[in-house]
Amino acid sequence: MKNEELARRRSAAVARGVGSSLAVYTDKARNAEIWDVEGRRFIDFASGIAVLNTGHVHPKVMAAVEKQMARFTHTCFQVTPYDSYVELAEQLNALVPISGAKKTLLVTTGAEALENAVKIARAHTKRPAVICTGGGYHGRTLLTLAMTGKVAPYKLGFGPFPGDVYHVPFPIAYHGTTVEQSLTAIEDLFHNDVEANRVAAFVVEPVQGEGGFYPAPPEFLKALRALCDQHGIVLVIDEVQTGFGRTGKMFAIEHSGVEPDLMTMAKSLAGGFPLAAVVGKAAIMDAPAPGGLGGTYAGSPLACAAALAVIDVMKSDNLPARADHVGAVLKAGLEGIRDRHGRKIIGDIRGLGAMVAMELVHDGDVNKPDPVLTKALVQAAGARGLVLLSCGARGNVIRFLAPLTIEDALLKEGLAILEQAFIDCVAPAGGMKATG
Repeated sequence: MKNEELARRRSAAVARGVGSSLAVYTDKARNAEIWDVEGRRFIDFASGIAVLNTGHVHPKVMAAVEKQMARFTHTCFQVTPYDSYVELAEQLNALVPISGAKKTLLVTTGAEALENAVKIARAHTKRPAVICTGGGYHGRTLLTLAMTGKVAPYKLGFGPFPGDVYHVPFPIAYHGTTVEQSLTAIEDLFHNDVEANRVAAFVVEPVQGEGGFYPAPPEFLKALRALCDQHGIVLVIDEVQTGFGRTGKMFAIEHSGVEPDLMTMAKSLAGGFPLAAVVGKAAIMDAPAPGGLGGTYAGSPLACAAALAVIDVMKSDNLPARADHVGAVLKAGLEGIRDRHGRKIIGDIRGLGAMVAMELVHDGDVNKPDPVLTKALVQAAGARGLVLLSCGARGNVIRFLAPLTIEDALLKEGLAILEQAFIDCVAPAGGMKATG
């Protein structure tokens, strides 16, 4: 079977709106390596969009799922419940940086977790409005699209969106948006668009994911905590992409010392199996009436078994600390590439732990993004055997999400491929090479 043949079949059978970064069809994978249907090997710096912090087919995760498959695959927790859901809820309650009594809801996707967090916050506060940030990404369902702060490609043609969702600027020093400006925008919002006592929740990523891997300044998160306390607003921290060791701590919010009211998580929670969660203060979590939360596949027993194994691996292998090492190697490698080839092209290198990004610009100017080079670099790296992802509101950021279990030799090999791809795309004078 060939990639080209599968691409033709895909074009005829799969909806056009489902995009793919590379026209490469996976046959098998192991830890941080993928082999396509033609036998070509790729180093994986994407992890299925931050899903595989424990790598592809981790033996402990696979063993746990295989054991569960021999017992049962599905009953629906709302019909006949099972122990793994309860045990996982207990473990998540113990892991999150929230004081006091906590409770957990398990669902299937990150968007579903965000929607349920809003439902819970509304039930608790008896208020309708939600505030999010520009550049934030929270999902592709209609409510989460309203919450997401990026139009293309996510919102195009899908409106109108649910009302009572508002956005304020996310503080990004590199782009000249200060914490003070963001906080002033919130106060202006309260004066001009929605009164504070109508706001149920403020939802924010501690590091913007799709928005460009911009860490939220700790002083901003602390100010949000104080603001939410002042006005009785539920602070929801979206850890769907940042959670489970990616930033050097189990959860990215721990870098700030801020205590959320509710947290959402998904992606690396279950090592590749569909699972998401809302975890938070028990008094808030218990606001919805019985039957108000749940879903047919929510908290799948297979995914729960996988998640319990993921948590065990995170602890036994100290993967958050490993994330710091992976991130340091990545940033050092990127700095070297910038020094040798792209001082005016790689405008910024940033990241917490192993959630690392580089932003591509023209002539070193932050106001001149280069999405064309960004797209070309993803393709050039893929042609040489490295899987990369782009992101950013302006489409000019390369994000690095290698599994935390990646071997150092593979990490360095991937950086070497990246440098060759960079040379493929960039002319000696520092601009795009001529094509055609």
